[in-house]
Amino acid sequence: MEERQDGRIEFETDDNEKISFYVLEETMINGKNYLLVADSDEEDGEAEAFIMRAVTDDEKQTVYEMVEEDTEFEAVSKIFAELLEDVDFEI
Repeated sequence: MEERQDGRIEFETDDNEKISFYVLEETMINGKNYLLVADSDEEDGEAEAFIMRAVTDDEKQTVYEMVEEDTEFEAVSKIFAELLEDVDFEI
């Protein structure tokens, strides 16, 4: 994960592709760190958002992966919805 000058955070995929997101919020739940990220910083428009979870890789470095399991996603999205009152989540 690398921060860019325009405020986005850059991630590298398993395929070595670089993608960037704006971090909207961060929280810790049950000892796990989660990020709410979006592909746009447009406040008045719709942005595609994702929830990412911090995990430790084989080299003991912290990396982030997309939360894809429905139960975990729903639980974490409720927390982010409480933190950000003006955000609606669609699954």
